Amino acid sequence: MSAALPRIAILATGGTIAGKASSASQTVGYKPGSASVQDILDSVPGLSDVAEITAVQVANIGSEDMTDHIWTKLVRETEKQLADPEIDGVVITHGTDTLEETAFLLNLILKSDKPIVIVGSMRPATSISADGPMNLLNAVRTACSEKSVGKGVLVVLNDEIHGARDVTKTNTTNCATFASPRLGVLGFVTGGIVDFYKASVKPHTTQTQFTSALLNGSDLPLTDIIYAHANEDS
Repeated sequence: MSAALPRIAILATGGTIAGKASSASQTVGYKPGSASVQDILDSVPGLSDVAEITAVQVANIGSEDMTDHIWTKLVRETEKQLADPEIDGVVITHGTDTLEETAFLLNLILKSDKPIVIVGSMRPATSISADGPMNLLNAVRTACSEKSVGKGVLVVLNDEIHGARDVTKTNTTNCATFASPRLGVLGFVTGGIVDFYKASVKPHTTQTQFTSALLNGSDLPLTDIIYAHANEDS
């Protein structure tokens, strides 16, 4: 008898990975958050050979529209899945504009050593050579790997595994947009094989003093980011 496959919960929030355009060559001006989580799963050949999937549609937005309310829904659903002894890991599909913010938040407040992987894409689902299906397959592979246990929240795109604390989006269109400047990637998914070369030593998940009580139904304190530039006004 063959060994049972890992059970992975996929929580969908929308984004380009769920985006649709009017033509296969259109990679700008598309509508993110148009495809359902089931549509996304159906686009990934071989996914059922890697893991047994549980899918939940948490939201279906462009991630520029992410809010504290949606974060709260996502955190509650993620905690529910992580608390299930039958679930081995969680994968979250997400738009790329605020992916790093969601990743860092979850890295601070989730209290589990189970693999938690966030994934997105730079090309819509309808695009020629869409990157979403392979990114999702690699994210699920990463969530299935025992090597991912206790590594904190991970971000997987373009065959690379990044730590939530370090990763940032560096380009608005390039598939190689996500990078971890100065500190570099944690690992790679190559030919279906998940390999780590280092890990974050900063407190994360079970090691931090933060909890999901931060999201208690009220808005988080607003913190604006102000850039200095020539000829700026007051």
